Order: sequence, then structure tokens, then C-alpha cells
Amino acid sequence: MRSPLVAVVAVLALVAVAVPLAAQEYQEPKSKVAFAIDDGDLVLLGTGLRVKKIIFSFKAYAVGFYVDKAAVDGPLAPFKGKPATDELRTVLQTGDFEKTLVLHFLRDLEAKKIQDAMRDALEEGSDPEVLAQFISYFPEVKKGERCTFRWASGGTLETSMTGEEKPSITDRAFAEKLFGLYVGPKPLQKDFKPGFVARAAEVLAE
Repeated sequence: MRSPLVAVVAVLALVAVAVPLAAQEYQEPKSKVAFAIDDGDLVLLGTGLRVKKIIFSFKAYAVGFYVDKAAVDGPLAPFKGKPATDELRTVLQTGDFEKTLVLHFLRDLEAKKIQDAMRDALEEGSDPEVLAQFISYFPEVKKGERCTFRWASGGTLETSMTGEEKPSITDRAFAEKLFGLYVGPKPLQKDFKPGFVARAAEVLAE
């Protein structure tokens, strides 16, 4: 049997490990969904909460927005030490560097509801065949499941839906439109504008 002193030391060691781990996460303020700040070559720039209103408002999903760490000293370097502007948001939307949107669903949603919402948001100006392909990727989702949209080189869109990799979509204009819904100058929701650059002052520090 371990002595009380050994047990106390073991507990303190666990606490010491837990604190840094907690510090490596950032919570979306309204949903309290936690996103890792550091994800390999990517760093979290900000978050948002998608709220849908039909008859009443409900929280659909929280979103984490990641950018390539190399972009911080590349395309994003001119914005270091400066307030976030629509110029920055345009670069975040259209710049050709790796970036990822992570959607964390907050409730069970039927496939048709998600597909209809995405179609309404992306239909104008999109290639109908590309849009149909993208819409088909959305299954019924359960609370707690995640999907990711990754901008790869050249604007290729790579989608992972609840852990399943989908065929890539090579249409830069479509990728720009999708990312614009969240991080661009004219997003789906007004509160996305400050939310998705909430960590910009820290990430883009001089």
C-alpha cells in the first residue's frame, strides 16, 4: 500500500499535468465548446457559434478557425500588431494558404436540414454541379460530432464529415465562397466578424 505522502505527490503531479493541457484550449464563449489552440501545423485564430432561426432560435454548431503557422510570417505578416480589418478578413477568406474550419455540432440534425441550409447559403454564384457534390457530403449528424473543411494548396477543398474523408473539390471560387460564410468581410452572422479573429492580437503579435 502506498503511503499518504506518495498519494499526495501523485495527485499533485496529475494537477501539474492537467493545468497546461487546459491552457492549450480555447472555449467558444457562447457554447463553451473547447477547441485546441495548437493543432500541429495549425493555430486557432478564433471561433464562432452558428445560430439558426426558424420559429425559434437554436444553437446549431460551434466553429473553430485555424490557419497555417507558416502563414503568420507569410501572407498574414502585414497585419501583425494591427487591429483586425475587412482587409485581413478578405485575406483569411481568399488567401492561398492552409486553413481549416472545424464544425462541432451542438444537437442532432437531419441531413436535409443541413443540406438545405448550406444550399441556401452557397447557391448564388456557385457551379451547380460542385454545389450538388458538396451538399451530398452532409449526412444526419449527432450532437458532439465534428466535420472539417480544409483549404489545401490552390484552393482545393478537402472535407472530412464525422470522420469520413470525402472526395476533394477543385474549385477555388467555391472554396472562397464557403470560407467567406464564416471568416470573410460579409459572413453569415455579424458576430462572426469579431469571433473568428478573437485571437488575432495574440497570434499576429509583432
